[in-house]
Amino acid sequence: MTRNGTGRDETPAERADRLWNEMLQEVRVCQTGAQILFGFLLSVVFMPRFTTLPDFDRHLYVATVVLGAVATGTLIAPVAFHRLLAGRGMKPELIRVAGHLITAGLVLLALTITGALLLLLRTALQTSAVAWLLSGAVLAWFVGCWLVLPHAVLRHGERQRRR
Repeated sequence: MTRNGTGRDETPAERADRLWNEMLQEVRVCQTGAQILFGFLLSVVFMPRFTTLPDFDRHLYVATVVLGAVATGTLIAPVAFHRLLAGRGMKPELIRVAGHLITAGLVLLALTITGALLLLLRTALQTSAVAWLLSGAVLAWFVGCWLVLPHAVLRHGERQRRR
């Protein structure tokens, strides 16, 4: 077994298996949330009040549904990718590509949630400015929690290791 810089004694194949299993756990959470939200969004168009929405809100709905479909497909893509590559000795490549797909899926999911929230708040509050402000704040929260905070922790960890 080799030491690979992670503090673990594991072969490259064992490391790839561990990383893949960790990614599967991560993506399961994201997939479930995206699929539930997408399912809910699909039902909205069949509500009687939908036809009374202003054009902007109907266009926002369409954009949000499309984002939800793409987010769901992107978060499911690592599974399809694995199915096609399983047993071909390409797990490191799979992990790299799946990581990019999960990241893209998270961005798309954040945009879907923000679009759905904006639509809901515009309808519930009947005031556009507050809806935009609150939706923007939620999107900023996602950016902070999902991107800025992990990068800050990574930079801090790298500085600690250099000492």
